[in-house]
Amino acid sequence: AVVSTQSGHYGRGSVAQCLRSSLGPKGLDKILVSSDGDITVTNDGATILEKMDVEHQIAKLMVQLSKSQDDEIGDGTTGVVVLAGALLEQAEILLERGIHPIRVADGYENAAQIAIEHMNTITDTFIVDKDNKEPLVKTAMTTLGSKIVNRCGRKFAEMAVDAILSVADLERKDVSFDLIKIECKTGGKLEDSQLVKGVIIDKTMSHSQMPKELNDVKMAILTCAFEPPKPKTKHNLNVGSVEDYNKLHAYEKEQFIDMIKKIKDSGANLAICQWGFDDEANHLCLQNELPAVRWVGGPEIELIAIATGGRIVPRFSELTPDKLGYAGKVREIEFGTTKDRMMVIEDCKNTRAVTLFLRGSNTMIVQEAKRSIWDAMCVIRNLVRDNRIVYGGGSNEISCAIAVSAAADKVPSIEQYAMRAFADALESVPMALAENSGLAPFATLAEVKSRQIKEDNPRLGIDCMDAGENDMKVQHVIETLIGKKQQIMLATQLVRMILKIDDVRSPGEGE
Repeated sequence: AVVSTQSGHYGRGSVAQCLRSSLGPKGLDKILVSSDGDITVTNDGATILEKMDVEHQIAKLMVQLSKSQDDEIGDGTTGVVVLAGALLEQAEILLERGIHPIRVADGYENAAQIAIEHMNTITDTFIVDKDNKEPLVKTAMTTLGSKIVNRCGRKFAEMAVDAILSVADLERKDVSFDLIKIECKTGGKLEDSQLVKGVIIDKTMSHSQMPKELNDVKMAILTCAFEPPKPKTKHNLNVGSVEDYNKLHAYEKEQFIDMIKKIKDSGANLAICQWGFDDEANHLCLQNELPAVRWVGGPEIELIAIATGGRIVPRFSELTPDKLGYAGKVREIEFGTTKDRMMVIEDCKNTRAVTLFLRGSNTMIVQEAKRSIWDAMCVIRNLVRDNRIVYGGGSNEISCAIAVSAAADKVPSIEQYAMRAFADALESVPMALAENSGLAPFATLAEVKSRQIKEDNPRLGIDCMDAGENDMKVQHVIETLIGKKQQIMLATQLVRMILKIDDVRSPGEGE
């Protein structure tokens, strides 16, 4: 393990150091340039690591660690890598002193269990109530505090909370993200972003002369092509005379008119089609006063069907009035001078399908806003699932570090050194927060730690916002318990695995 940990020093060191400066509300963003010159600006840990071109084996494990935190919890991706980096750093010091890597790994495991048990004792319960959204909004604002959108954090937090509560099943404690669509459009200000109780699609009416706004809409949702039937076999059709050609043309027109008649007979006044249709069909739709939208993608078709309570119809012959979807209003919205248009389907039958419509001055800001609001929604989803919380600002890590240090003194075996190292590693999170906030890291941490012990108050953390108050309950800096537990468990498991590696073999090395 000495070999692997020392070779891993560069790998995890560069990754953890890179992310350290992105931690907390005063954390800085990174510009990531892809191989083809695309630029991403973000301070989301998972995104930074995903876009980084990492060669080192241990660093690759760090990338996967951040991804698993993102997949499971959705928030805390930077903190988990900073913690794992600090654990490896502390392990290296112990290994240099001659302690066996397995003893270090066991000590870390014991310390992680103590930290998690201690967290259960310092939690508060959070009431998730549709009628009292304010606590949820403040929690979402904690998540958005470190993001680029924090200047309109309140608005974004309210949008995230409303979106989750619209689709949440509070009895089953479940949230279906399938019902939430995030649609982005550059141009406009971040403040122009809104939550639409319905579906927004990046399409327009198929003909420019069709009405731009419809009320009391009954829509036929079609996945069949708007064209005459074709034999499924390979075929050639030889047209030998003008009469034959005219017959063929008349047949096609007859088929189109028959299709439009079937839609009109079912009572529909809007056709939404997954496939395209040619100019003649488009013209006939206009003539028969049947507004239509074409080339609507698969996921969007499904969302429209869920929102409007309609059924997706694969054949014209199966179209019946009970399969139609209903929406109170369908309208086209236009942006600026670009003639860009989108379609909004609102006042739907099923109010649980919602769309977050994000605006921003450029693609980078819009994409970062999308990642930010996704993190906020994940936090609210976690609160719906498990409503226990701990307080942020590094208070939870300091409290766990104190508990682990106290427990280490009672351990008679050599693992106590590893447990103390674990406590020191936990303190790297509040240290990074203090450092990024322009405070003296050691002095600030020492002061908060001594106050926690003196006042027996596990809610005291780093005052990153310079509010003159260290109590995170007063500042309303809240973290979900499952998110914090997951951070410690994932980081510890990864470090244990790395400690058990004693050699790195690459192809062609032994030749």
